[in-house]
Amino acid sequence: MTAAHRAMAQLETWPNLVSGSPRCAVGQAFRTTEYEVVHFHSDHAADLHLTHPAIERLLPELRRSSAIRLTPGSAWLTVLLDCDADVELLLSLVSVALKAHGDVRQCHPGAPCEWYGSAAPSPRAAVGVVVAAPTPHGLVPAARRALGRLIPHGHRPG
Repeated sequence: MTAAHRAMAQLETWPNLVSGSPRCAVGQAFRTTEYEVVHFHSDHAADLHLTHPAIERLLPELRRSSAIRLTPGSAWLTVLLDCDADVELLLSLVSVALKAHGDVRQCHPGAPCEWYGSAAPSPRAAVGVVVAAPTPHGLVPAARRALGRLIPHGHRPG
């Protein structure tokens, strides 16, 4: 089972997400009733709609992660999926995205997927992050602690 399949299996258990075809019609997407959150276009990467404010807030930490690929000006980012730590990072960022989308209260279904082909994974050091599913009150404490590695001191989700 690939890292992408492990991530999709975990996301299938989240009560606030539904799987299906993405608007771009390539791969598999997970969405809420209002917007698409994450797309799996290959077994090696997932595209995540994090929102511009969340990316701006997390930008220094996102740039330090060898598993993250950013596109300037985009609300989407790519997470390379090579190992379990990458799956945990993706799931934690999905939690942040769900919170960020709730904060933004978008009036439209979100920006379209910006996938232009599969991202080739690169060799790199694994990043360890603890996973926690979102709760109705934001991130559970374990996820807040885990995201402390990604979120600057003084900036907490929720």
